[in-house]
Amino acid sequence: MKTALILVDIQKDYFPKGRMEVAGAAEAAQMASRLLDHFRRHGLPVVHIQHIAARPGATFFLPNTEGVRFHETVQPVSGEVVIQKHFPNSFRDTGLEEQLCSNKTKDLVVCGMMSHMCIDATVRAAFDKGYACTVAHDACATRSLEHEGSTIPSAHVHGAFMSALSAVYARVMPVNDILHTLQSNGWNK
Repeated sequence: MKTALILVDIQKDYFPKGRMEVAGAAEAAQMASRLLDHFRRHGLPVVHIQHIAARPGATFFLPNTEGVRFHETVQPVSGEVVIQKHFPNSFRDTGLEEQLCSNKTKDLVVCGMMSHMCIDATVRAAFDKGYACTVAHDACATRSLEHEGSTIPSAHVHGAFMSALSAVYARVMPVNDILHTLQSNGWNK
């Protein structure tokens, strides 16, 4: 069984000057690019997930805008799969599961944006479908949230969601540890 890299929504609207800037987007994208480089060098499956807004009233990831494009640090290359989605869960109404099955993939390394939304939804769905997930926590980013008049800082939002995923749904590790494990334990078969 192969391990696939799933890069979720690393798109320009999440970066400075985008319509929905998240904290630490540039740093997370740099870490994601390290994973991408490893998967490319070893000929492992890579799937780029691109969110295209379809709901009425959407304010970002609007079709045919600069913000919907992939960030330059993780641009797809020829032969890499790009799957478009319209919901937080990358499996919902997409061909992601079929793509993973066609490659005999059962292990996933997931990174991208936003930790509290699309990363969470995708990892939980993957777990429910029987995939073994690893989340690269330092290759993910999110934003501060508001709840009942209080601001929850982005670092706390990110930490809470990574902690919740690590309880049952995924191994949550930094990129350096993932790369070490891939090289030493044979996830890259």
